[in-house]
Amino acid sequence: MLPTRLVVQETCMPSDTRSASPELGEAYRNSGFDALRPTDLLHDEVLQRRESGYDVDAVVEQANATDPDDREAVLALVDGMTTLERRRDWAYEEPDGLAAIRASLERVPAGSAAPPARLTDQVHAAWLGRIAGCNVGKPVEMGSHWTVEHIRDYLERAGAYPLDDYVPVLDPMPAGFELRDNWPDTTRGNVDGSARDDDIDYPILALHLLETWGTSLRPEHVGEAWTMLFPLKQVYTAERAAYVNLTNGLRPPDVATHRNPYREWIGAQIRGDVFGYVFPGDPWAAAALSYQDAALSHVGNGIYGEMWAAALVSAAFTASSAREAITVALGVVPPRSRLAEAIGHVLRLHADGLTWEAALEQIRRSYGHYSWVHTINNAAVVVAGLLWGEGDYMAALGKTVMSGWDTDSNGATVGSVAGILGGTAGLPARLVEPLHDRTRSALFGFDNSRISDLAERTLALATGGLTAGPAR
Repeated sequence: MLPTRLVVQETCMPSDTRSASPELGEAYRNSGFDALRPTDLLHDEVLQRRESGYDVDAVVEQANATDPDDREAVLALVDGMTTLERRRDWAYEEPDGLAAIRASLERVPAGSAAPPARLTDQVHAAWLGRIAGCNVGKPVEMGSHWTVEHIRDYLERAGAYPLDDYVPVLDPMPAGFELRDNWPDTTRGNVDGSARDDDIDYPILALHLLETWGTSLRPEHVGEAWTMLFPLKQVYTAERAAYVNLTNGLRPPDVATHRNPYREWIGAQIRGDVFGYVFPGDPWAAAALSYQDAALSHVGNGIYGEMWAAALVSAAFTASSAREAITVALGVVPPRSRLAEAIGHVLRLHADGLTWEAALEQIRRSYGHYSWVHTINNAAVVVAGLLWGEGDYMAALGKTVMSGWDTDSNGATVGSVAGILGGTAGLPARLVEPLHDRTRSALFGFDNSRISDLAERTLALATGGLTAGPAR
């Protein structure tokens, strides 16, 4: 996921919205998605409110008449948006509470026992697949620069299209291309153990939380672990906003909503996989427990993203195909939400026989107005990668990364699911062998974790070690 020190271009809104609504002035237009900067908070809250059915035109006009260096005045505008009422023509129903989410579902997906003979291999493949998938996407993780066209142009110049390995390095680097600063550790021929990434930190932390709290896990426990184990600037977007709120003494549910315009972005979705690992074949149990993690920092589609990812991973242990796992996991998402609409849309595109390229164009047209680190558009390309990957780990991962947006987060999720579906035998040696069974981590006390050890600890929980209370 995005380190917030990067400056990125403003997310484009649909043309009909842009033409009808006033826009923020230049002083607000370049956002680094940083919860520590009032101008970022205002810029991104305006986008969040517009995307979720609120009229913020008057706020935009006030902001344009306000000195952007006046911190208190800018923050007052951010806080003032909490009193706005949603437009009457809003067509979606997106509850936040777990009971309300449960009540919105047509039926809870039924659980089934994962085959014990495969479980050890599947859990190991899940961790390897996720970590390798994250590293494949890391060098091109900046959606404002690494668009679909830009990624394809680069890979074709390198003779590496379609992507079927780590991203290669061109030397000299052509003008107009810039790999992320992690490239010396994440590109073809340069991987020597997994690089550090929050898409890896959060699964490690989830494992630790489940070992500690089991099914008694609550948002307060998650917040306490963040502030004890994570450096502030190694968490991003919604997680950074929530972290600031925790240190200022706020408690859930206010932690997720106060000055947090990223509350429906992808940060929670990347935290869901381990909940699926420890409930193999029981997608609702995985989703319901992952809610306790997601609700600390997210609302609405942000919460659904983590619940869906947890259910998707869980369903993969017993599904016969990616499509089956996706369909089952969709059952934990409120059916009248934007996330359910997007996932259902991609499933229909696949059923209609479109090529992956044609489907990707439809996805970009329908959901490209969201930030490149939003839940909804990134979930759509995860679904597309898995469907058009047709059961092949590398094909699914390659298509996902070539889709742009949050490439390392999406590569990690697809890598996890495709790893489970195909087992360790389906993982390309060229991706997993350079990991050397080791991953870096920013979590205090967890750096240089052995991947095989993470898998063994996860398996212990999945096979009966998940308690109903804190470990003694």
